[in-house]
Amino acid sequence: MDGKIPGKRLRGKGGFTLIEIMVVIVILGLLAALVVPKLIGRTEEAKKTQSRVQIKHLQQALELFKLDNGFFPTTDQGLEALVRVPEGGRVPKNYRKGGYLDRVPKDPWGNAYVYVCPGTHGDYDISSYGADNAPGGEGEDADINSWDAQ
Repeated sequence: MDGKIPGKRLRGKGGFTLIEIMVVIVILGLLAALVVPKLIGRTEEAKKTQSRVQIKHLQQALELFKLDNGFFPTTDQGLEALVRVPEGGRVPKNYRKGGYLDRVPKDPWGNAYVYVCPGTHGDYDISSYGADNAPGGEGEDADINSWDAQ
């Protein structure tokens, strides 16, 4: 045998001391202070990127709609014309069975995209008004527009 008595612990071989635990807590606190601010700023940038991607997706669906029907949906018909055949205004003759989208997405802030056709910046304009859901703004309230993404 190695001279140890079963079931007995040697002194000093127990758990961590209070100082060791405090050092670990301080190190974790410093790491959190460095990492958390960098992650917080990423949330708004991710929402802006998601909005740009959704606008591109809407543009692709609008182009397919025009290819099939020869025109873009009007402002009154809106983006819903990509989901189901519009009932008012100019009726598309070659509307794709099942539509062009499953549903019209909301922007990352939970608001509807603004669609205008004819647009002031092209055949149509698509915008997300950002976090404040009002035209203009800076930072997280800044607008994301289809004509800026091109």
